[in-house]
Amino acid sequence: MSEKSLFIYDGECPFCNHFAQLLELKSTLPDFEIIDGRKDLALLSQLYKQGYDLNNGAILIRNEKIMHGANAINWICSEIKKPSDSLLEVLRIIFSSKKRTNFLFPVLLWGRRLSLLIKGKIWQPVSSNRQFF
Repeated sequence: MSEKSLFIYDGECPFCNHFAQLLELKSTLPDFEIIDGRKDLALLSQLYKQGYDLNNGAILIRNEKIMHGANAINWICSEIKKPSDSLLEVLRIIFSSKKRTNFLFPVLLWGRRLSLLIKGKIWQPVSSNRQFF
C-alpha cells in the first residue's frame, strides 16, 4: 500500500502555483494530493497553530509527518524520478540536494513575497484572531 501525501501551497504566488501545476500534471508522484492553502483556511489555521506558516514555505504532510519549507521541497524533488517536463527535471536536479535547497530556499521566499507585493496580495500569517489571507 502506498503512502498518501498532501502538498499545501500558496495559490496566489505565481511560482508556487506553477510548481504545483507541474507536480500535478507531470511529476508521476503516486497518491499525491495538492491543495491551494488559500482555499482551505481551516486547514491553514490548524497548521499555523502547530507552528507551520505557509508564508515560510509550502507544507507537505505525509503519513501524519509534516515537512515545511525547504524540507518539503527537497523531499518532493528527491521523490520525482522521471518527470515528463524539462523544467520539473531542472527543479528535481537542483532541489534534490538538501544543501542546495537550504541555500536557495531564502531566495525562493524572497521571490514569492516580491511577487505577492506586486500583485497587491497580503502575505501575513493566518492566526486564530484574524484571517489575513
